[in-house]
Amino acid sequence: MNIIETQGLRKTFKARQAQKGAPQIVEAVKGINLQVKQGEIFGFLGPNGAGKSTTLRMLATLLPPSEGQANVAGCDLLSQPQNVRERIGYVSQAGGTDGSATARENLILQARLYGKSKSDAQRRAAELIEALELTEFADRPARTYSGGQKRRLDLGLGMVHQPTLLFLDEPTTGLDPQSRARLWDEVRKLRAEGTTIFLTTHYLDEADVLADRLSIMDHGQIVAEGTPDALKRQIAGDVVMLGLDAHNGELKQAVQLLEAQPFVRELHTDDEQIQLYVERGEEALPSILRLLDGAGLGIRTVTLSRPSLDDVFLRQTGRSLREAAN
Repeated sequence: MNIIETQGLRKTFKARQAQKGAPQIVEAVKGINLQVKQGEIFGFLGPNGAGKSTTLRMLATLLPPSEGQANVAGCDLLSQPQNVRERIGYVSQAGGTDGSATARENLILQARLYGKSKSDAQRRAAELIEALELTEFADRPARTYSGGQKRRLDLGLGMVHQPTLLFLDEPTTGLDPQSRARLWDEVRKLRAEGTTIFLTTHYLDEADVLADRLSIMDHGQIVAEGTPDALKRQIAGDVVMLGLDAHNGELKQAVQLLEAQPFVRELHTDDEQIQLYVERGEEALPSILRLLDGAGLGIRTVTLSRPSLDDVFLRQTGRSLREAAN
């Protein structure tokens, strides 16, 4: 059963112009079709500016679509936005905590805003404080919390009314590795309890580790969709990354030599690096090194790896997602 379905969802904005004239129309989301299954963690991966957050904000009723249709949590997005809001939770990049209030006070207020009685709100706040391991600092002002502690409280605010669908917009941006891993554990717990998670991120490892399925977005369009493993299987062979001296034409010479080899399926260059997709990388690598050494071409670095989600993005767009995200 799908908890999110969209058809031709589109969002355009009128861009500001320094000079008078006809406003420029910017198409942030270009008619996407999505299907998210109930009970899964669905990753929405892409560089900053790809349209991920705009899509999420439309699905969460915070932005009206310019065109298209969508059904979210069993409700029509356009005609039943209030019903959608009652059934979803939303955690923005900026968070929603009141720094002058404690975690307990933040949670109780949020629960009351969703119509819970005072006693029920207090009970729910206590449950979340224990579940998210906030007990140690639950009665201190939120402005004294670390980044990871604040994000766990943000997560609690998004799920205080026990939504069937929770939207998380770049939930671990700016967190240290330990805090990120802690938040990943909380997301997995939510999924295990039956909550559907829609997660936007530009972190490759986050999408790979957390998502049951994911869509990769670029320039307002979905360029790939599937499970992380299925997407990586689309990249045949292994990945060899070579660092060479780009001066004196050595990079160009190396590219010409390598392109002619039958074991090279694809080749891409990036500054002073050559990225090769080859069959049986452990067998191809010695041949590559002998070939370049015989031509007098010095290799500064060499790595051999399995395909990643970045390789999927590179295959679809012709550029690295790590580079596009900067």
